[in-house]
Amino acid sequence: MAVSREDVENIAKLAKLKFTEDELKNLTRDMNKILTYMDKLNELDTDNVEPLSNPISNENVLREDKLEESIPTEEALKNAPDRTDVFFRVPKVISKE
Repeated sequence: MAVSREDVENIAKLAKLKFTEDELKNLTRDMNKILTYMDKLNELDTDNVEPLSNPISNENVLREDKLEESIPTEEALKNAPDRTDVFFRVPKVISKE
């Protein structure tokens, strides 16, 4: 199955895209190359091949969730450039407008 220039123009119209003459020519050529490649892949015998959802068979790779002590407030704030009581002070970024 080959893609014609009219097919590309129709697809562009449906996608509400506009292309120059050169772009239409290149897209037609590229789409035909893709379809040729897909035809080549369709020739492969995949009868005994299990379908993949992911090519890497990793199980859970996350660490175990353990309850640990929090950093004390004073230690967390000791290198803060500006603070007020037990909070970090940051520049205001939201206006009331």
